Amino acid sequence: MNEIIEAGTTEVLAPQTITEDLYTRFIAYIDASPKTVQTYTRAIRQFAKWLSFKGISQPTREDILAFREELKEDHKPTTVQNYITATRLFFQWTAQEGLYPNVAEHIKGAKLDKQHKKDYLTSKQVKKVLERAKEDSLQGLRDYAILALMFTGGLRTIEVSRANIEDLRNAGDDTALYIQGKGHEEKTDYVKLMPEVETAIRDYLQARGATDPKEPLFTSTSNNSKGARLSTRTVSGIVKTALINAGYNSDTLTAHSTRHTAVTLALLGGQSLQQVKQFARHQNLETTLIYSHNLDRAKNNCEATIAKAIF
Repeated sequence: MNEIIEAGTTEVLAPQTITEDLYTRFIAYIDASPKTVQTYTRAIRQFAKWLSFKGISQPTREDILAFREELKEDHKPTTVQNYITATRLFFQWTAQEGLYPNVAEHIKGAKLDKQHKKDYLTSKQVKKVLERAKEDSLQGLRDYAILALMFTGGLRTIEVSRANIEDLRNAGDDTALYIQGKGHEEKTDYVKLMPEVETAIRDYLQARGATDPKEPLFTSTSNNSKGARLSTRTVSGIVKTALINAGYNSDTLTAHSTRHTAVTLALLGGQSLQQVKQFARHQNLETTLIYSHNLDRAKNNCEATIAKAIF
């Protein structure tokens, strides 16, 4: 018979053995978006693999701390944070179910730098990317429309992937694309389409011969998946290829750089923090302030003053 011990106000089983069945049951228990479930599944499987390699069947708090430190050696802070978060949730669940004590309670993940890891492009650089990407082929028209949309609307790759033709609607006196934003279940947010962007999208749709409003806004042109919805990975690849073709080949320039660019250019153009927060669909102002702080440093000309005094 399993021994019961007290853990605060919650009764849980004394440490028994963490089995494969517990991991499977926990993954089935997670109530989150498919992407979050996938992230937690990968993380908890990594933890299970580590325990197996170490020959540990009854993990303690010290074991989880050791797991975290080993992760830090060859993983990015965000990855470490995700893995430890999943591990904490797992043991929170085992304690809640009376299956195993919560030995991960209050264990911190990794310290995350709030500064952006990706760079943005200047307006001149964006123009160059768009000029190089513009072609008359169906793929060229599609890629140009995607780039124009992402650079002006600050869309995430998942928002581009989820978009359908029917999401092209009106908002006030503007044409808008309604999107399903991060953490949202419905398409309640929208970005306004400037005339140049709307024209690029309409030209692409006309060339594609798209007539069904339920069709994806952007589809594959490859032989294997022609007409299928673009995956986020494909959207990222389209942006990365365009950046490289324009001469901007850097690990710090990715599809997410289009979003950074849109927010940065909006702030440089004089839009208020509140306006940019709404435009970027940030949940809190702190995220928008990161951009503002970065621009404050960029406008700081101390180096020029020092160089002038010396040279």
